[in-house]
Amino acid sequence: MSIKYVPTGNEYISLPELNQETGEIHSISFLSMKRKGMLLITGLEDQPFIKPFITGDASNLTFTDYSLEKYWIPTLNGSFENGVFNMTVLTPLEEKGFILRFKLKAHSDLNISTGLDITFGNIINCINESKPLRGKSFCYKSPWNDNLIFDFDCGGPEFSFAPMTNFPCSTSFTESTISITDSRTGITDSKNIIKARLSTNLKLRADEEQELVFYFGLGYEEVSAATSAKEMLRQSYQIELDRTASWLSNRIIEMKSPKLSRIFNQNLFFCIFYSTGLTFDTEERVLTTSRSPRYYVSAAYWDRDSMLWSFPAILDVDPVLAREALTHVFRRQSQNIGTHSRYIDGSILEPGFELDELVAPVIALYNYTKKTNDQDFLQKSFVKDSIDLIIRKLGSRRDYKTRLYSTFLQPTDDEINYPYLCYDNVLVWKALNCLSELYPEKASTLSSEAMLLKESILKNFTFTDKDGNSYFGWSIDLKGNHDIYDEPPGSLQLLNYYGFCESDDQTWLNTVKMIRSKDYKYSFFNSPIAEIGCPHAPYPWVLSLCNSLLCGYADKALKELELLEMDNGIACESIDPNDGHSMTGDAFATCAGFLCHSILVSQKGDTTR
Repeated sequence: MSIKYVPTGNEYISLPELNQETGEIHSISFLSMKRKGMLLITGLEDQPFIKPFITGDASNLTFTDYSLEKYWIPTLNGSFENGVFNMTVLTPLEEKGFILRFKLKAHSDLNISTGLDITFGNIINCINESKPLRGKSFCYKSPWNDNLIFDFDCGGPEFSFAPMTNFPCSTSFTESTISITDSRTGITDSKNIIKARLSTNLKLRADEEQELVFYFGLGYEEVSAATSAKEMLRQSYQIELDRTASWLSNRIIEMKSPKLSRIFNQNLFFCIFYSTGLTFDTEERVLTTSRSPRYYVSAAYWDRDSMLWSFPAILDVDPVLAREALTHVFRRQSQNIGTHSRYIDGSILEPGFELDELVAPVIALYNYTKKTNDQDFLQKSFVKDSIDLIIRKLGSRRDYKTRLYSTFLQPTDDEINYPYLCYDNVLVWKALNCLSELYPEKASTLSSEAMLLKESILKNFTFTDKDGNSYFGWSIDLKGNHDIYDEPPGSLQLLNYYGFCESDDQTWLNTVKMIRSKDYKYSFFNSPIAEIGCPHAPYPWVLSLCNSLLCGYADKALKELELLEMDNGIACESIDPNDGHSMTGDAFATCAGFLCHSILVSQKGDTTR
């Protein structure tokens, strides 16, 4: 049985692997511009990074359930022999750190020892693939926090973390060396491992409640890590909790059912804190597919994922954060817009041109401007320069005879069958119209181009089946060939959502019906989760459920959503067609955003702030 994790985090720190059944924190992660991605601190294969313990007159610490304050702050509820125990994990806003609060209550007088075991094990550099970072770990006592400091050094400081407590705390640590063999290269390296214990002895009286708080600070080196912890200690747990809970409350949207509210808001905060973040070293806002190592292409940037999926949800609840996201794209990512995937610093990770990714930032910029009327942002030189670059790149992909635009990769990032995709060209049509409205000085040329493109799409992508029903083909080669196909990450079902056709357009309705029918190869028509898959992941996609919410099948999709387990409630790539548990792509943060936006659009007036 797979482990069920409850993710939480803030702008700086992610806790992607909090085990709801044991209270163990298997890892923490943070973004590093220096490393072009994400660093992950883990324990060892059989030993978590942080583990709560209790000994003495009490034993058998177990957790039975958990709750989420404001849909994001987890408290694990459990018990020990002759008492009850709960642990709250708080990642305070604007702090480089996290807090663990224990609350203990005994049923009889007890003498116990409790605290945390820390295994400072592997340091992983996550950018799509997870690979160990070679260096040396250190642990020592420091006057800066009257506790332990943990350092990782790669020829100079890489990072440090430091615990502090609101109670007298005993500390101890040991160091050992183990051999680790890289399964890919076969290379064996020695690795020093540090094990530490933070503990205190308590005399608990019957029915007396005790509270213990551990503060963990992160920094570049000893001083910044220790003072990050000290700042939270000085502020106090309650103030940090109240401030964070207030921020979350201002963004919560309640739905018409408790489960839908839970799905929406937990995924909303997962999107906000796992598809965006601040690098711990340069403190710069960046965008990622996911800050969880459990997602198979974590800590990298895709225009499509960030601008078409996570951005709409962020804009729905936090326009200020949306502006920061656009700033990252038009400043850091602009030179390689349209390239398959990039590092968080904007340089190319995976080459390959994708038409949907080239125009995705334009559509996001348009939606942001319509919601905020932020004309100042439109006139920023880095925005206008990026728009000019996008227009030039578009020109290089245009067939001047048909005025259609080609791509090399499909929305799944897989190679095309034919180079001209209907969905992609509709996105170009949308982007041209957006630009003509945003920049009136370009309107004449761009709106004319958009009109001619729409005519060409209707002419070249409309086909007729054996019964005389018209439909849109997926892709064409301009030589008479086309294919009948669809992909959840870029579906023909969204043509109405992007305004290309009306909801009663018969060609579009026929296309949607054909894609969803029992005769379509990747349709799960007769399953409880009757969504669409594709070869990239041959199961129903959560993104397909999003498409259903937006293309006229909202009632059915909402019923399916109530059935879904996904990744312990968090959006994933694909799901089992019968019970909705995750099949591929756990912890898919940008998908979580599009799920939230799709729910919100489908609910319209059935929500409250």
